[in-house]
Amino acid sequence: MGMTINTNISALNTYRNLSNTQNDLSKSLEKLSSGLRINRAADDAAGLAISEGLKSQIGGLTVAARNSQDGISVIQTTEGSLTEVQSILQRMRDLAVQAGNDSNNADSRKAISTEASALNDELTRISQSSNFNGINLLDGTAGTNGKLAFQVGANGTAADQITVDLSSANVATIASALGVGNTGGNFTAAPATVAGAQAFSVANGDGSVTAVTTAALSGTYATAGDVADALNADKTFSANLIATVNAAGDLNVKSLTGGTVSVAAAPGTGLTAATTQPAAATGGLDFTSATGAQAAIKLLDTQITKVSTARAQLGADQNRFEHTINNLNVSKENLSASSSRITDTDMASEMVNYTRANILSQAGTAMLAQANQSNQGVLQLLR
Repeated sequence: MGMTINTNISALNTYRNLSNTQNDLSKSLEKLSSGLRINRAADDAAGLAISEGLKSQIGGLTVAARNSQDGISVIQTTEGSLTEVQSILQRMRDLAVQAGNDSNNADSRKAISTEASALNDELTRISQSSNFNGINLLDGTAGTNGKLAFQVGANGTAADQITVDLSSANVATIASALGVGNTGGNFTAAPATVAGAQAFSVANGDGSVTAVTTAALSGTYATAGDVADALNADKTFSANLIATVNAAGDLNVKSLTGGTVSVAAAPGTGLTAATTQPAAATGGLDFTSATGAQAAIKLLDTQITKVSTARAQLGADQNRFEHTINNLNVSKENLSASSSRITDTDMASEMVNYTRANILSQAGTAMLAQANQSNQGVLQLLR
């Protein structure tokens, strides 16, 4: 190889290797200081795409777990109020049982009615004041048709939401069903001739009308009480109405939501509108007689069962949320581990690479100095 001074191949080669080493050293320092194996897309394009997707999942699961906790909070708030509602209904039932005894005089029954009325007013107040973050829980206005949706997943599918149905926990309708104005409609029953489907109409407080039609009744009934039992045994009827027999022996049909039961037309074979209809001020609960108290007991039993069913559903939903949270936390943990394997630096391995690059950098710098001196021999020829 000739002796040249314009081009120092050895220095160029050494400089190129030193530049590569310095680049490796810089990357090692970046990874060691950040703790991340992927600091830019160029480090691992495919790994970056996967890790960003996992990051979205992990973030979504974290928020979903908080949402689930909020769901539990809503349920606990609702169920706490329903606990007191049920206590009130149990006390009202005790009063109804007490009023059913003819040892009570008119003043005693008036006192019982006064307490029952005050308790019903408290039911109304609870329905209006029980709320979570400004959302009323017990008056049927929560969410859509009394249903609240909770986002408990990281994605946007139906499987990532849980719906809590608060429509069955509508204390406002309970208070309405037990309050003044829910007097029902009286029907005269000819027990032996009652047959076929019976159709009733209920005018609700919101202006809507609910049509309630039973399945075909069959059998021979001896009394109006037998007819009432047959109606109450029908699922469609019992979901909306309750039938009792009043002091006059007529069939009284009340709405479970406090609506007005129409008696304008005969419901069906064997039932016709009674001559005497309840006075508007009598109220849903009548404690003025033993017969009225017995009807009140039946109405209260229906409402107590309704609240018990609602509380049971809320308890089941709370247990579901707790399992959901456990699943979210496990998924978050596993996805975090997956993301770590892709993006996090193996510090021990990277320290080995850093040490290697550091030594090569020092050696390369020394060799570059030697390469720059290699052409000094030309000066000897010029003397």
